[in-house]
Amino acid sequence: MTADSPTPRLRALLPDLAPWHASADFRRLWLAGLISNFGSFLTFVALPVQIKELTGSAAAVGAVGAVELVPLIVFGLYGGALADAWDKRKLIVWTEVGLGVLCGALLFNSLLPHPAVWPLYVIAALTSVLGSIQRPALDSLWPRIVAHDHMTAASALNSLRWTVGGVTGPALAGVVVAFAGLPYAFAADTLTFVVSVVLIFRIAASPGAHEAQKPSLKSIAEGARYAWSRKELLGTYVIDLAAMFFAMPLAVLPFLADDLHAEWSLGLMYSTVPAGALLVSVTSGWTSRVHRHGRMVVLSAALWGAAIACAGAVGNVWLVLLFLTVAGGCDMVSGIFRGVMWNQTIPDELRGRLAGIELLSYSVGPQLGQVRSGGMAALTGVRTSVWAGGLMCVGAVGLLAVGLPKLMTYDARTNEHALRLKAQRATATTPADV
Repeated sequence: MTADSPTPRLRALLPDLAPWHASADFRRLWLAGLISNFGSFLTFVALPVQIKELTGSAAAVGAVGAVELVPLIVFGLYGGALADAWDKRKLIVWTEVGLGVLCGALLFNSLLPHPAVWPLYVIAALTSVLGSIQRPALDSLWPRIVAHDHMTAASALNSLRWTVGGVTGPALAGVVVAFAGLPYAFAADTLTFVVSVVLIFRIAASPGAHEAQKPSLKSIAEGARYAWSRKELLGTYVIDLAAMFFAMPLAVLPFLADDLHAEWSLGLMYSTVPAGALLVSVTSGWTSRVHRHGRMVVLSAALWGAAIACAGAVGNVWLVLLFLTVAGGCDMVSGIFRGVMWNQTIPDELRGRLAGIELLSYSVGPQLGQVRSGGMAALTGVRTSVWAGGLMCVGAVGLLAVGLPKLMTYDARTNEHALRLKAQRATATTPADV
C-alpha cells in the first residue's frame, strides 16, 4: 500500500491512543469518567425538564445556573487549593460518593406524589459544591499519570469520553423521560456513580505536592497571581468565559423546541452539541500536529458563536440541529487546545489551584449563560435570545483577541513555560503502569 493511499490518511485522523496504552490509571480514570458522564447527562436533561413541567417558566429553568454559580466561585477556588495539598484520589472518590447520594435524592423527590420544586435548586447547588471540589483534583491528576508528549492525545481522548456520554446520554434521556418517566433517568444516573467509584478507587494514590501550601486564602491568591502573570493562560480563561456567557443556549432548548413546533426534537437538541464534539474527537489525530494553540482557541470560539447565531436565526428544526452540531465541534476544538496549554505549562505545585481557576472559566460562563439566555428569552423571545447571544459572542471574542497578543502568538515549541515543564518531566520517572 502506497503512502498516498487513503488508509494512512485516515489513520492520521483517528485519535492517538498512546496515553491509553501507556497508563493503566489513565484507562481506569477514563472509563470511570465515561460511565459517570453518561449518567450525569441523563440528569442534565431530566432536571430542566422537571422544572419546566412544574413551573412552565423559562426564567425558572435559567435560575438553575444562578443557584450553581456561587458554589462554583467559592468552592472551585478552594477545591483547587485542596487538590494541591491533599491526596487527589481521595478527593475524587469521596466527592463522587456525595454526587451519587445527591442523585439519589433527585430520584426520591421525583417519586413523590407531588414533587417539590425547591429541592431541585438545593440539590443543584450542593452538586455544584461537590463538583467544584472534585474537578480541580481531577484536572490536576492527568499530568501525573500521562507523559508530557502525550498531553494533546490525552486531551483529545478525554474529550472523546465526554462526548460519547454527551451524545448518548441526552438522546436516551429524551426517550426515557418521554416514555418511562423522570425517575428512571435519575435512577440510572445513581447506578453509574456506583460503578465509577469502584474504578476510581483502584487508581494509585496521588498525594499533594511537597511544595504546595496548605489550603488558605493566601495559597489561593498565589495561584491567582500566577494566572494573572501568564497572559496566554488568562486569555484562554476569558475567551471561554465570553463564549459561554453570550452563546450558551441550553437553558432555553425546551422552549426552542416548542417554538419550532418540534417537541420531539428536544433530546436531539441536547445531543447536538456533544455530537459535534464527538465528530471532532474521533478525528482528532490532527490536533497533535498543531502547535499554535492560542490561535485555535480564538478561532474556534468565534465560530462557536457564529454557529449559535445561525441556529437562532433559522426556522427549520433540522437546520437548527445542524448548526448546534457545528457549534459543538467548534467548542470541542477550543477545549482540546485550552487543556493542552494548561497541562503542558503549569507547574505541578500550582496545578490544582490553576485548575480551580480553569473550572471557573469553563463552568461559570455556562451558568451565567443560562441566566442570560433564560432572562433574555423571557424579555425578547427564545429565538432572539439565541441568535443575539451568538453575535455578541463573535464580537466579544474578536475584541479579546486584539487585546491579548500573547495568546495569539503562543507556540508550544517555543513557549518558555512549556519547554521548562517538559525538561522537568523528562528528568522525572515516566508513569509506570501495568
